[in-house]
Amino acid sequence: MKQWLKKFRERAEALEKEARVLVQAYRHPRTPWYARALAVLVLAHTFSPIDLIPDFIPVLGVLDDWIITPLGIALVICLIPPEVMAEARQQVEETGNASPALRRLGAALVILLWLVVLVWLGRAWDWE
Repeated sequence: MKQWLKKFRERAEALEKEARVLVQAYRHPRTPWYARALAVLVLAHTFSPIDLIPDFIPVLGVLDDWIITPLGIALVICLIPPEVMAEARQQVEETGNASPALRRLGAALVILLWLVVLVWLGRAWDWE
């Protein structure tokens, strides 16, 4: 059981690192606009505290995280030129982990984004 948990933790860390690489690739000027748009959606889903399918729903709640995030990341990686991804990976290796303050800022921005979307949907929806 410990080996399975260790393997799961290693994959989760690799996924987090790949998400940081995507952030760097997103900022690169040679990244196509459609890859940027998909990267925003994937990263928002990955780091969002709000899930499309809540985690308390048996099986489906965690499957959306286990399927949407890796497939989205793989698709974005395919859309970004290989030389841009190589540069982004090198930048992530050089800078290491993000600071806790930067992580809190990122979480706050994702929450703010979801609140804006919810308010917009609430106003667009005809409640009367």
